[in-house]
Amino acid sequence: MTRTDNPTATEVSGPDHANASRSRHPGPVTTAAALYLAAAAVLWWQVWSTHPTSVTTCGCGDAARFTWFFSWPGYALTHGQSLWFTTWLFHPGGLNLLDDTSVVALALLLAPVTALFGPVAAMNVALTLAPAFSAFTMFLLLRRWVTWSPAAFLGGVVFGFSPFVLTSLALNQINIAFLGLLPLMVLVVNDLVTGRGSPRWLTASLVGLLVVQFFVSTEVLLIAGLMATVALVGYAAVRTSDRFRSPPTRTRNDQSPSTTWIPPVVLALAVAGVVLAYPLGFLLWGPAHLDGPVWSSGSLAHYGTTWSMLWWPQPMVSLREAMLQFGGYQGAALPALGGLGAGVVIAGAAGSIWLLVTRRNLRVGLLVLVGLVATVLSLAPGQGYWVPWSTIESWPGVGNIVEVRFVLVVMFVLAAVGAIALDQLRVTLLPRLGPAVLPLLVVLGVLVLVPSAALFAGNLPLTAVKVVTPTWYETAAGRVGAHQVVLAYPVPFSGLQSSQVWQAEAGNVFAQAGGGGPAGEASRAGVAAPGFTVLAAASLPLGPAPGPTVAQRASVRRALVHWGVTLVVVSAQRDLPGYDFGRGPRYARTFFTAVLGWSPAFQDGAWVWSDVSARLGS
Repeated sequence: MTRTDNPTATEVSGPDHANASRSRHPGPVTTAAALYLAAAAVLWWQVWSTHPTSVTTCGCGDAARFTWFFSWPGYALTHGQSLWFTTWLFHPGGLNLLDDTSVVALALLLAPVTALFGPVAAMNVALTLAPAFSAFTMFLLLRRWVTWSPAAFLGGVVFGFSPFVLTSLALNQINIAFLGLLPLMVLVVNDLVTGRGSPRWLTASLVGLLVVQFFVSTEVLLIAGLMATVALVGYAAVRTSDRFRSPPTRTRNDQSPSTTWIPPVVLALAVAGVVLAYPLGFLLWGPAHLDGPVWSSGSLAHYGTTWSMLWWPQPMVSLREAMLQFGGYQGAALPALGGLGAGVVIAGAAGSIWLLVTRRNLRVGLLVLVGLVATVLSLAPGQGYWVPWSTIESWPGVGNIVEVRFVLVVMFVLAAVGAIALDQLRVTLLPRLGPAVLPLLVVLGVLVLVPSAALFAGNLPLTAVKVVTPTWYETAAGRVGAHQVVLAYPVPFSGLQSSQVWQAEAGNVFAQAGGGGPAGEASRAGVAAPGFTVLAAASLPLGPAPGPTVAQRASVRRALVHWGVTLVVVSAQRDLPGYDFGRGPRYARTFFTAVLGWSPAFQDGAWVWSDVSARLGS
């Protein structure tokens, strides 16, 4: 991947140099793709060395929800259901999938994998491709901005395998960890600005990327839009100034940019807006849409980073204990999401200062501006000092962003500036020290990554465990017939979301009362809220268990009738993980017998109450 030829004037300029020769030498691109994919496979070695159809981060928590999301498109397409709305969760009101983290685009793309190997396998493919694809697309972008492939490769590592991404992957938040479309968007705009390629093709590509990103993560798309606005304001402010175009680095590729790129970008935004008008309307006003802030309560209602956490994030020990007990990543404590690692932060800051002082390049200036704004926006309120988020969170739509996720932009900027600085360092030192300096620079780049890697010393490869589906869901669920609505225990809206993977593994042959995620809050349960609250307390082993009292029994009955529940199922087999037990099957049997007024039948390792709504309604 090393180019040892002497730097030319075009190479000194950095951006958009002669790429014609590269098309004849695809070696670095192929090598980078292979190395990124190999690193991702090693990262998920506990999956791919065992049983990728039944082993993943956890058959619980967010992993259970995303397994269900990966199962839905195939079922929807073969059963005439909507890709964006379902009553198979939160029956009968349903779930607006565009209002949730449903990664429709990824699930649809991997629907053939789901059909052949199951939803767990499809999710594992997505989890593995996410860091590799993100790193690779960043590498492709950086190849436009640097002349040395190792610098671009290391920049791809910083972006695709950062602590932010690895923690998101371990938490199974694939909607945030799959970031490979962002570098491609920047790449397309870069080529439009520099006049590289067909404007029509680039415009169409930008439209496609915007649309696909909408169906992967609207939150990431909104963050990208905000940061693009910051960059545009900065561009407009300095466009006519020579401050960032000093004579020593000015070449034909670093002249004052024209404005010919503006019409294609505006056209792409307009076309994407038309294409997304209906999906956006469905998200905002469609059936079962969420009113008010998406995360109106819980740990993500306000979750940002701090200055010190960016530098050296502390392990999330308390979260680890909760995940081990109630469902989530089963490995060692993960570093906080807002962390980047001391080496990357130091190298990025030093590289920014050096490039701004010595090169005064417009691109670097805009990157630094965007990085600083994103850093400030990622800071959490409530730390004893004012942060801008306290003001802008009231802006329409913006308040639904989780503050810490602006770190993904900071990560992008550090990767880009670090790669440019390393490349320019090579250009500076190569004429003086000769080719011997190249391996030293590679070692320097690797050393920068060591503190970030050290944050995951106890988590490489990432921990994966077997998904255990209760016997009833593997056997009896397929015999219960159509139009059944199951209330599983533990109930999924308590945060114990394993029943969603059980439903997916059973082939979605029944609907389910409740579900996880932002829709699974008592404030959104409507008239069923009192029963919702009692059932959640009966499932989550925190605080005193409901008796239940006369009032509690009545509220649960009303909720079950409102949801149209036909079956209540409590799995009693002993080989289930602890996070699948709730307060235990013995307690659950006593609780539901008291609520419903009759004893259950024992079927395939589970206590089952049948004809629930009909008997309660009569």
